Amino acid sequence: MDFSASESGQQVLNKLKQFMKEEVHPIEEAYFKELKALDNSWVVLPVINELKAKAKAQGLWNLFLPNSEYGAGISNSDYALMAEEMGRSFIAPEIFNCNAPDTGNMEVLVHYGSETQKQEWLLPLLAGEIRSAFCMTEPEVASSDATNMEATAIIDGDEVVLNGRKWWSTGIGHPDCKVLIFMGLTYPDGPKHAKHSMVLVPMSTPGVKLERMLPVFGEYDEPYGHGEVSFTNVRLPKSAIIAGPGRGFEIAQGRLGPGRIHHCMRAIGAAERTLDLLIQRAVSREAFGKPIANLGGNRDIIANARIAIEQARLLTLKAAWLLDTKGILGAMSEVSQIKIVVPNMLQTIADQAIQIHGGAGVSEDFPLTSLFAYARCLRLADGPDEVHRGLVAKIELKKYEKSKKDAAK
Repeated sequence: MDFSASESGQQVLNKLKQFMKEEVHPIEEAYFKELKALDNSWVVLPVINELKAKAKAQGLWNLFLPNSEYGAGISNSDYALMAEEMGRSFIAPEIFNCNAPDTGNMEVLVHYGSETQKQEWLLPLLAGEIRSAFCMTEPEVASSDATNMEATAIIDGDEVVLNGRKWWSTGIGHPDCKVLIFMGLTYPDGPKHAKHSMVLVPMSTPGVKLERMLPVFGEYDEPYGHGEVSFTNVRLPKSAIIAGPGRGFEIAQGRLGPGRIHHCMRAIGAAERTLDLLIQRAVSREAFGKPIANLGGNRDIIANARIAIEQARLLTLKAAWLLDTKGILGAMSEVSQIKIVVPNMLQTIADQAIQIHGGAGVSEDFPLTSLFAYARCLRLADGPDEVHRGLVAKIELKKYEKSKKDAAK
């Protein structure tokens, strides 16, 4: 098991780090100041499109796709290290066309989309010309159990008719969001994991209504945001169904494995940034006659943060390696493990950094509240901690039962 980058992966990673250092980090603070000063901040500032064009020209584009026909042909293991670098900045993923949920939606279309669907939606997404959203979670049911889903995607002759309400649809506030992937119940009496379908829905389709944007700890995360969307008798040709009726859960399982690794590696990059801020504050400020780093248990906090980041990184790289070598079924436990470990690690370090910054930690002078909110939300996104713990325990118990049976033979 070797977690070092391949030779070609290391070359791309070096280019990415240089681009981040020279182009992204220097403009991020000014970018957010300009955006927040606008009366309407649901816009794409020119600097983002300028940086996207530069990144694309340097080949730093669609790095998340192992499929070389559509993406950069980089393995999950190599891309994990690149996602970590992107995670040090809130704006970097879009600049390299590696922004969630577009990455997951593009992966769905690469693996399950028809040629027509790829031409209509995948190619513009790959080009960075449009954005997308994923509509799965619902406000009226406990969506940690996706089989609770009440929204419907009913076949009616040559059409599929969508009804229901979705929320926390990330990216739907972006001015370039043009297509949604909607998941709904098609066969109520079918097998548990063959009842649902995923459907491509143009935002402009009659019956699709963006009801409201949802704040997270009082912030809307412009220009991406998270929205509540209603679907009322939305009629689309049956060809809008991805892979065919009843295959929604199959698609979801394939979509979420790589996406969770992307999320976790970005969060590790965010943790590195948070620890940097924590240490800078701890060594530059004095209280009671000594640097804050030397007060109380702050040295233990710094050491434990470094240990936690290293542990989280190694586990995430193992999950990426398993995904490359054994596929999602061979990486199920590790993917759930990182989804528990990494956001909790980032949340803890962000909370400690806020504490060491004092009042400044909860102000907008530092990005710590945003980093904390990001970590806290990540503990819910793509399944809450409890669901992932349940899956890890289920796999462990199966191993135990198998070992008992083997011993009895």
